[in-house]
Amino acid sequence: QLHSDQDKGDGSLKYILSGDGAGDLFIINENTGDIQATKRLDREEKPVYILRAQAINRRTGRPVEPESEFIIKIHDINDNEPMFTKDVYNASIPEMSDVGTFVVQVTATDADDPTYGNSAKVVYSILQGQPYFSVESETGIIKTALLNMDRENREQYQVVIQAKDMGGQMGGLSGTTTVNITLTDVNDNPPRFPQSTYQFRAPESTPPDSPVGRIKANDADVDENAEIEYSITEGDGYDMFGITTDKDTQEGIITVKKALDFENKNLYILKVEATNTHVDPRFLYLGPFKDSATVRIQVEDVDEPPVFSRPAYIMEVKEDVPINSVIGTVTAQDPDAAKNPVKYSVDRHTDMDRVFNINSGNGSIFTSKPLDRETLLWHNITVIAAEINNPKQSSRVPVFIKVLDVNDNAPEFAMFYETFVCENAKAEQLIQTLSAVDKDDSYSGHQFSFSLAPEAAGSSNFTLQDNRDNTAGIFTRKNRYNRHEISTYFLPVVISDNDYPIQSSTETVTIRVCACDHRGKLLSCNAEALIHPTGLSTGALIAILLCIIILLVTVVLFAALRRQRKKEPLIISKEDIRDNIVSYNDEGGGEEDTQAFDIGTLRNPEAIDDNKLRRDIVPETLFMPRRTAAARDNTDVRDFINQRLKENDTDPTAPPYDSLATYAYEGNGSVAESLSSLESVTTDGDQDYDYLSDWGPRFKKLADMYSAMDSDKDS
Repeated sequence: QLHSDQDKGDGSLKYILSGDGAGDLFIINENTGDIQATKRLDREEKPVYILRAQAINRRTGRPVEPESEFIIKIHDINDNEPMFTKDVYNASIPEMSDVGTFVVQVTATDADDPTYGNSAKVVYSILQGQPYFSVESETGIIKTALLNMDRENREQYQVVIQAKDMGGQMGGLSGTTTVNITLTDVNDNPPRFPQSTYQFRAPESTPPDSPVGRIKANDADVDENAEIEYSITEGDGYDMFGITTDKDTQEGIITVKKALDFENKNLYILKVEATNTHVDPRFLYLGPFKDSATVRIQVEDVDEPPVFSRPAYIMEVKEDVPINSVIGTVTAQDPDAAKNPVKYSVDRHTDMDRVFNINSGNGSIFTSKPLDRETLLWHNITVIAAEINNPKQSSRVPVFIKVLDVNDNAPEFAMFYETFVCENAKAEQLIQTLSAVDKDDSYSGHQFSFSLAPEAAGSSNFTLQDNRDNTAGIFTRKNRYNRHEISTYFLPVVISDNDYPIQSSTETVTIRVCACDHRGKLLSCNAEALIHPTGLSTGALIAILLCIIILLVTVVLFAALRRQRKKEPLIISKEDIRDNIVSYNDEGGGEEDTQAFDIGTLRNPEAIDDNKLRRDIVPETLFMPRRTAAARDNTDVRDFINQRLKENDTDPTAPPYDSLATYAYEGNGSVAESLSSLESVTTDGDQDYDYLSDWGPRFKKLADMYSAMDSDKDS
């Protein structure tokens, strides 16, 4: 309550209040000076308020005393419970952890004044989660309280922690939070096979690397702690089978390493071991982290194809062997216990020329055509062996046949020899060196001998010297040669080899006589091919001739097509003919109106019929038709029209018969003069047009026009 010494109680003074919350949170009685709070005060919102009060004269509004300031402090009471920083905490620890292992720390705060009493002093306690976990009362640190907690038994724990103020005393306020604790896995469990023995069956036809079966050892751990590696440690199938690990399912996949054979062995026993790949040394005391099991694999018999005694055969045969000679034998047999008989055949896709054949019963291969080593040295064929009872069961084997050489080819020149000799040559002068080749193969190397043919040995103008190194030289026998007497010499040379049987051939050397200078340089020769060896062969000449013929045929066809091309339209004027038609809006005679104008000038003058009348009017003899003189026979016009008429009748590209044809031909003048149907023998002045009114309504407009003209003349 505020009171002024100047207040006499007569109501002349008025108290006013200003400052924090004045008029809203705090109000003052202007008559008595009592200050009251209008709302509940909260220290946590504002602990101190500063107010100013003054007494003023109610009538004049002037202060009667100086303004007074006073401070209102809010005393704290325990009205806020502790609040955790999180509603839910999540934490994890490894399983099998020691007692007292730190898990997580929780924190709660109290909004009350920590300097005033114990309102803000918080104490932690555990409401749920014992005996597995504990919490430190002052720090809120949660720790493990039980030894050897196993994730495989229980993985999730929910712990409830309470925070209470007033130091945990009675009457204090409290708050709670939940802590979810997960035990993480460690490798504390070894793999274990659910059974000690596994049985599998595999057909003997199972190809290598094919799976036979799957086995799995169970591990209670997860992730990398449950990874297992499988291996075959012992057994009679150690080298026949293998095992790998499926990383997705952690299964052991048993596969075939080598081809199985029921007839050889039909049962294999293996010992398979499963081992953890990530072992934790802390838990080795629990025992070895591996397990083993026995796997029995039964091999099943299947009908197998025949098996050849070798994976491939190599045979040799001389090229001169007669047809049907046996060059070798292949052997195959059925590996099954039934030992079914086998028949042989040659895969004709590998022997398209049918050079070889095979005995279907015993597998002997023989020739069916002559061989030639120089044409083909190796023949690679495929032999098929199939069971007679089941031809689908077949196998193949490659057979490589090498053709051995025999001396069946005579040596021949390495090239075509054509040389020249100068007219001024001297005796014993070398003019050409010869060499030879042989298609046959010689193990010790070829040895050729050269000599002149017997018919040329004595009378030849040249000599031949064998160099004993598979070459020979041609020398002149005399001084000077005359090309005008003999321009070309043909020297026969015999070439022989030293193989058995000896083969020889006679080759010809062409020697031309030419003019040379004193240094032996060629000047001129009747054989121009020696200087200009490049010429046109017969094939080239034929090709050129064919090109010329094709070109001529093309020109002829082009000219014919131009003559037969479509003719230009007869009406070539850019002006549309319809622009010249005058319409009188009168109905004509229709299709039967063939007498509208005289077309006699276009007809044969002898065929003109003067008595033809119009068929669209009443045939009255109102006036005599005008007779024109007989047209003079114009031969030029008649011939021209007849020629064009014939061309249009025979030309399929000509316009139709009723089209307008423009001939563009100027004759000697029209013998018919005017074509007007209104023209008569009388002149315009003598003509009476009253008859037009009798022709009917279709000629009314024309009659009106001429009657008007008569009226103008009369006037």
